[in-house]
Amino acid sequence: MMSYLLLFLSALLAATLIPAQSEALLVSLMLQGEAVLWVLLVVATLGNTLGSVINWWLGRYLEHFQDKRWFPVKEASLARAQQWFQRYGWGVLLLSWLPIIGDPLTVVAGVMRMPLLPFVVVVAVAKGGRYGVLAWMVL
Repeated sequence: MMSYLLLFLSALLAATLIPAQSEALLVSLMLQGEAVLWVLLVVATLGNTLGSVINWWLGRYLEHFQDKRWFPVKEASLARAQQWFQRYGWGVLLLSWLPIIGDPLTVVAGVMRMPLLPFVVVVAVAKGGRYGVLAWMVL
């Protein structure tokens, strides 16, 4: 049970703007063979999606702080992600699993006032797909 909790927290942090990653822990748990694979994938996806919801919230409610030094997204990254979002719409969130650009895209979804439910669905598909492909590659 503790390994599931650690995976959830690792995936949650990895999806926020805090530099972290969850793939190594997921692979380790898969290779140990003590945990149920589909539960690992669900836990990782839920944690990673919730981390993206935190980013969405940051974009939605804290945008007016973007000129502050502590704001977690650089102005250039935010502007680039906004351009992608305006150009490609919600579908760009299918790239939310990518390193470097994925997290700013989820912040921009909040800035752009994307409704939460469609955001969660699209991001969960992207994040779950990444973990599924990783599991397929490892096993």
